[in-house]
Amino acid sequence: MNNSPQSLRRHIAIFGRRNVGKSSLLNSLTGQQVAIVSPEAGTTTDPVNRAMEILPLGPCLLIDTAGFDDVGHVGELRNKRTHKVLDQTDMAMLVMDQSQDLDLEKKWLEELQRLEIPTVVVLNKGDTFSNIDTAIEQINLTLGIKPIAVSAKSHEGIDSLRKALTQAAGDDEQTSLTAGLAKAGDTVLLVMPQDPQAPKGRLILPQVQTIRDLLDKGCIVTCCGVDSLEQSLNTMTKPPAIIITDSQVFSQVYQKKPEGSLLTSFSVLMAASKGNIEILVEGAKAIDRLTPKSRILIAEACTHAPISEDIGREKIPRMIRKKYGESISFDIHAGKDYPTDLKKYDLIVHCGACMFNRRLMLSRIMRAQEQGVPITNYGLAIAHLQGILDKVSLP
Repeated sequence: MNNSPQSLRRHIAIFGRRNVGKSSLLNSLTGQQVAIVSPEAGTTTDPVNRAMEILPLGPCLLIDTAGFDDVGHVGELRNKRTHKVLDQTDMAMLVMDQSQDLDLEKKWLEELQRLEIPTVVVLNKGDTFSNIDTAIEQINLTLGIKPIAVSAKSHEGIDSLRKALTQAAGDDEQTSLTAGLAKAGDTVLLVMPQDPQAPKGRLILPQVQTIRDLLDKGCIVTCCGVDSLEQSLNTMTKPPAIIITDSQVFSQVYQKKPEGSLLTSFSVLMAASKGNIEILVEGAKAIDRLTPKSRILIAEACTHAPISEDIGREKIPRMIRKKYGESISFDIHAGKDYPTDLKKYDLIVHCGACMFNRRLMLSRIMRAQEQGVPITNYGLAIAHLQGILDKVSLP
């Protein structure tokens, strides 16, 4: 579990005013000095991430944020960064060190509840209260949630906090990547061309996750490159139950696949695992409504340096321009750089988001919907442009 990718970890963000002990609480939970602690208000200026295990929750990513009561021009910038963390927050801890004047805490709790983010309210510095029970009751009356009293300094109450986080998380076991497509005993053929974008000596994350998912199910997994596809099929005693391919070679694989085999791609699997596949499929169909004057946003989760024949920066734009002409325009945003105003775009084409947790991808889809902009992902867009979207099997 210590080697779990960040995208597969439960993201738990810590929110609160300056100097309520958020960083101390992070250190206490992890048992390590991973965040700078100081009596000076505003010590934490940017979100600080720490990967750890919280049993029985499993792999988690704890996010320490700047105080949401920061002031001044720089304080406003810090507040914006803190608020942006909500996009990736699976669970939240709302921390305070007193029971009076909880207006800001109440507003933040209402926002967390609006976003349906499970939240644990924490009363820190519990060892400094003359009557801790009165303070707990006051917070309960004001916020409608009974806080967990802890002391990050003495570690008192930390075990209770872990239990509260486990209860708040509930049972949200991640759905299989190949849900509804593959079952125990099925033969699955993975077509994995290793282009310059693939990290040297390693497989890309969606391929690794898919192989692990299939092996966990008890499937028989065979891997090949696109050039050896026919040879691989000829060695099989019967056609594979499903072929999973890189989206860039969708049409080539479709032309050679046996009639009885299902076909999908790693990117399509990501569309269902990380987002709302129904919305993303409808977004792919919006390609037909583009015009030569359309403007498209290409959104990448990775921040890799552009290389030749990049799928998002070159291949997809080239396919769309072939249909609508060179005048159609594209903007590229990578990593967590995502525009607030999306209305200027006629379409958003997102990568598979294997580097994001599901909450972050869903927040992007929700923002696009709120602003009336269709959104799809690489694999679905390519399948539609090649005229085979209706032939692709969806999880």
